[in-house]
Amino acid sequence: MPGIDAIVAEANARLEDKNAARDRALSDSRRVVRHAATGIRALHRGEYDAAGTELGAGRDMVMATKRELQAYPDLYWAGYVQDAQKEVAEASIAAAMIQGRDIPGPREIGVEDAPYLNGLAEAASEMRRYILDIIRRGDLNQMVEAERVLQVMDNVYTNLTTVDFSDSITGGLRRTTDALRAVLERTRGDLTISLRQSELARALRDRTG
Repeated sequence: MPGIDAIVAEANARLEDKNAARDRALSDSRRVVRHAATGIRALHRGEYDAAGTELGAGRDMVMATKRELQAYPDLYWAGYVQDAQKEVAEASIAAAMIQGRDIPGPREIGVEDAPYLNGLAEAASEMRRYILDIIRRGDLNQMVEAERVLQVMDNVYTNLTTVDFSDSITGGLRRTTDALRAVLERTRGDLTISLRQSELARALRDRTG
């Protein structure tokens, strides 16, 4: 049998490897979050190619982290890795919503189910900003687009209310869904008022014209 010195040295070497993997995962998770945030900013500016580049880089990093942490499942399921997955899921889903594309699933993005569902809820909440930008521009032709996105938000909320598991399984999805409900109702109210004001302004123009 090996002596105590050899046993401790071998354990120490394994922990060194694990610690190095943890450091890389932390660093990469921060970079994923930055890619996601930069991608969302580009989306709201209408810079879809730039957004796609940022989100692609974020997804690649998520997949690389998943491969590297296969030997360390406790690190993979740590909060910072899952939070990074949620951020890249949110940004990827928001891109699809804004561009009118099919919503990508968790496998397409490369994330787990719980961070995906939380990212889905937060992407729907992010659409409030998109709709308010349309309202502020006052472009009547874009109101149809605002109504389309509002329907997407409502569809997301309706589906997420069917996910009924404990927070330990869903990563606190119930709270995220409740927050989405509040955002959805405020956005619906803002859009309804804007549409009524637009209809009134159109009626006045028709009457005076």
